[in-house]
Amino acid sequence: MKRFILVLCTVLGLVSCSKAVEITVYNKLPFSRNNEMVEFCLCSLEHKLSMKEGDKIIILDKDNKKVPYQILSDTKTVIFPVSVAAKDSVKYRVLIGKPDSVAPKTFGRKVPERKDDFAWESDRIAFRMYGPALAPENPSDGVDVWLKRTEDLVVNRFYKDDLEKGIHYHIDHGQGLDCYKVAHTLGAGGIAPYVDKTLWVGNHYNKAEVIENGPLRTVFKLTYDTVRVGKKTVKETLLVSIDAGSQLNKATVVYEGEGRASMPVAAGIFLHDSIGVIKLAKDRFYIGYAEKATSDAGVPSGRSYVGVVIPTKINEAKQEGKHIIAVADYKSDRPFEYYFGAGWSKWGFASDQDWFNYLDQFAQKLRSPLEVYVR
Repeated sequence: MKRFILVLCTVLGLVSCSKAVEITVYNKLPFSRNNEMVEFCLCSLEHKLSMKEGDKIIILDKDNKKVPYQILSDTKTVIFPVSVAAKDSVKYRVLIGKPDSVAPKTFGRKVPERKDDFAWESDRIAFRMYGPALAPENPSDGVDVWLKRTEDLVVNRFYKDDLEKGIHYHIDHGQGLDCYKVAHTLGAGGIAPYVDKTLWVGNHYNKAEVIENGPLRTVFKLTYDTVRVGKKTVKETLLVSIDAGSQLNKATVVYEGEGRASMPVAAGIFLHDSIGVIKLAKDRFYIGYAEKATSDAGVPSGRSYVGVVIPTKINEAKQEGKHIIAVADYKSDRPFEYYFGAGWSKWGFASDQDWFNYLDQFAQKLRSPLEVYVR
């Protein structure tokens, strides 16, 4: 009998024969939340599970299937994706056990072989920002978008194929393309001081550091040594995070130096020559943009979408020259947080309105986060 129980425990992944901690996640909004990342502290488990050094955990859903998770570099924060119906709750169990390997769904790195780009992606979308080797071409601190229609990670392949095989990522070869023009602008959701009614767009980053690199969340920090603000300059630190399943990045901005002050800042979207559909939803905490996506070969590639969400308060949402911008207050004693990202009609958004609805719901989620209880 003892041998049978031991075998059963092994088969069930210790489901029936180990202490378990229950995690309950509540969704108060009137729509479902799918594959959204939540977190808890390992410290909340150690006593309940009698964890010893070297012990690992498994997370099980209601069907006793293992849920992928990531332990962040602080060694105590656990993140994992949850799906919860509208105004409902869902339970998970955490036990000591052997976790399965998790396929990477986010990734980022500095790309020295392509003039110090910093490129990153989720399983939904990809981006890049410009580094010091591109300085002779007058780059900005704006954001470039690589549209994707695959869950595969494409950054390394796109660069390798372009540089070594001449297969250019400005043309869609079945997985996506870069058809977004940035030039010296904010691009697809960059941020800049907005002082004296002037948008002080910066230049390339000076230093890049990867902090987390998947499988479910990638976090990196870009440092800009000299950003003009009128006649003064500031140092800008930009911390960017992207989760698996998300079209949008979280950005945390800090300014330091002689020009440091409480000031207006503007997160914005560059409008190309043929202006598309603009959505300025100030009271809904977002701005959005939709336009035709066209490859370098002149081939129509559906519709591309860009958005910015500021979940606290947008003072102004307006068109400013070749940008639309969301203006908010930066306080010198605290970091400023906002979200930016993009989407594609060939990968999840059948219409412009679908994209604007995504931004609207994303803003609602930020203002009503999932509630996580560990018992």
